[in-house]
Amino acid sequence: MTPPEIVVLDAPHPCGYLPDRIARLPYRHPVERLTPEQFDERLADGDRRSGIYLYRPRCPECQACEPIRLDLATFRPNATQRRLERRGDSLLKVQLGPATIDQARLDLFNAHRDERGLSRGDDPIDAAGYADFLTNSCCDTQELTCWHEGTLVACAIADAGRASLSAVYTFFDPQFTLLSLGTYCVLREAELCRQTGRRYLYLGFYIAASPHMSYKASFHPHQRRLAGRWRDFE
Repeated sequence: MTPPEIVVLDAPHPCGYLPDRIARLPYRHPVERLTPEQFDERLADGDRRSGIYLYRPRCPECQACEPIRLDLATFRPNATQRRLERRGDSLLKVQLGPATIDQARLDLFNAHRDERGLSRGDDPIDAAGYADFLTNSCCDTQELTCWHEGTLVACAIADAGRASLSAVYTFFDPQFTLLSLGTYCVLREAELCRQTGRRYLYLGFYIAASPHMSYKASFHPHQRRLAGRWRDFE
């Protein structure tokens, strides 16, 4: 049985991805922690997680946000991605564990946000804000961390269902230029799906007009949810 949910916030607000557009993202609070199977169902319906809440776009005049996922039965990295993955494997130590908070993660999160212009004038995130956004959760949440010569250079927060993994948020050292850490983390999350027998890796929303979101279409083949149906894109 699907646990009931309480809508805690439902108000139009300026879109964080596309200028001059109005977003509506009703935040829903499951009254019980979701089982892996229940979380799979939420992901298949197009949900995302932020803190203890679930949401999906209900924007009044825009359908630019398209849920996107990789089907590990068909997805294969291209030659460039395979070379990047091999280089990353040779340079980095990768660890998987529970999502945690410490000063190294906070510093990396804020450096990534500021360098990439994602802060929008906000104050640096502190431990409480990091927990509210990433580690306080209504499902099983893990983190994949990448270390270069003992220094944390990337952290990928992921939610785990039974047959699915959802890439919640990835942040990395903007000064690290030896390879694309964002792409590498996606490839490692895809490999984690294969190793654990999960079929789908959810990448959040594809937004063609947003440079921070359009890169997701570079992973082929993939599926996007349009008009309530998952459709294949080669």
